[in-house]
Amino acid sequence: MSLDVVNANIQFFVQICNGILISVCQLLALVVIAIGVFRALFVFLSETLLKRQTFDAFQNSRLMMGYAFSLGLSFLVGASILKTMISSQWNDIAQLGATILIRTILNLLLERANRIGQKAIAQNGEVVPSPLQSSVS
Repeated sequence: MSLDVVNANIQFFVQICNGILISVCQLLALVVIAIGVFRALFVFLSETLLKRQTFDAFQNSRLMMGYAFSLGLSFLVGASILKTMISSQWNDIAQLGATILIRTILNLLLERANRIGQKAIAQNGEVVPSPLQSSVS
């Protein structure tokens, strides 16, 4: 087997693995955001209908959704980096830079909004649920 054949096989293998990883990252982003939206909706409806605390329900559901969006954006940034990893064209690299910049700014704004929401809930005397904890007590 010549070196060119081995090189071509390795390139093909890396491209296949890269495509799979990109799809997995995008799928994870979709799943995380979808679960976050449904959890936020559940928290909002349960607190609004059962406890009649509209402000707290709004803040808690917004925090849940913010955490999900932030994690989903992180997966999408990873997928964008993987997409550009194979390409060596300057146009693709510039697009990646712009995409990462926009998504990072969105992520920072979401984190800032989450901190403000946590402070607002803490001032109201409510316990802020962690995104890793169950939303039902």
